Amino acid sequence: MNSSAKPFIAADVGGTHVRIGLVRRSDDPSHPISVLQYRKYVCAAWPGLADIVEDFLARLGAVGVEEGAIASAGYALEDGSVITVNLPWGISLNEIRERLGFREFHLVNDFEAVAHAAAYVDASEVLQLAGPETAPPGPTLVVGPGTGLGAAVWIPTAKGPVVLATEAGQAALTTGNDLEAALLRELLRERDHVPNEHALSGPGLMNLHAALAKLRGGGRAYATPGEITAAALEGSDPLARESLEVFCGLLGSTVGDMALLYGVHGGIYLAGGILPQIREFLLQSSFVPRFLNKGPMREALERIPVKLVEHGQLGVIGAATWYLGTRADGR
Repeated sequence: MNSSAKPFIAADVGGTHVRIGLVRRSDDPSHPISVLQYRKYVCAAWPGLADIVEDFLARLGAVGVEEGAIASAGYALEDGSVITVNLPWGISLNEIRERLGFREFHLVNDFEAVAHAAAYVDASEVLQLAGPETAPPGPTLVVGPGTGLGAAVWIPTAKGPVVLATEAGQAALTTGNDLEAALLRELLRERDHVPNEHALSGPGLMNLHAALAKLRGGGRAYATPGEITAAALEGSDPLARESLEVFCGLLGSTVGDMALLYGVHGGIYLAGGILPQIREFLLQSSFVPRFLNKGPMREALERIPVKLVEHGQLGVIGAATWYLGTRADGR
């Protein structure tokens, strides 16, 4: 069998879940990755990533798998360890290679991976939020809130696409109205730097709700972001609904800033674990008005398609696509 057709491991490692697949190259150019097997694991239930990969392979009875790639927020050091912020355990690429007998095992930024996969999302797997259905080829932004806030830019070139991984989630949060400014002041009581993801993520929604409760003089206590979104969607708690509305408005403003900062005009894909759960709320929220509220640049932003991606395996497909690309480049 040609080495490019051999099955390999591709995984999307998030702060809450690891999504992992046994994949291989496909002959279909519109779907270049075939996902042969796929499972989802809860990070906190396992001592480390090596244990998850080992369990996945054991359940498949897979033999002869020698290589793979993971998509994760983090920065790989020369010794094979990875600096991570939102994972419950550390990652060592060398440990995984040695323990599982892998010949190759590599790391790609999680949203860089999603950017590699965005071109293969079917129309049925997206929700149009703003702008035209299509735009001329150009820099495309992939961004989304999950356990953190990730972002990457897909840039077409004559020699093939280039993906710029970013740390946009760590950039300082900016505000656009008096309420948001008051919330930011509240958040600054606990830290001297409030990054975007401190508000625009699952934990960030919890932070916003807590700060809003202080400003409003109290509110219900929630244990998870999912409880806040559920209460907001069912209309049982006005403060939860207001928290989610603030979240959507801040997200729209931040995504608009990113589009301008990175020169995006080919499109914007919103991914991450939270947004598909609130898709109808997001449509009716201030997300789009805040995205467009950039003074004279409104006209430019109106020309950018903004879409919500709902493909659950996108990170896995992206990691696999990136890995095959690195092999083809000889890296």
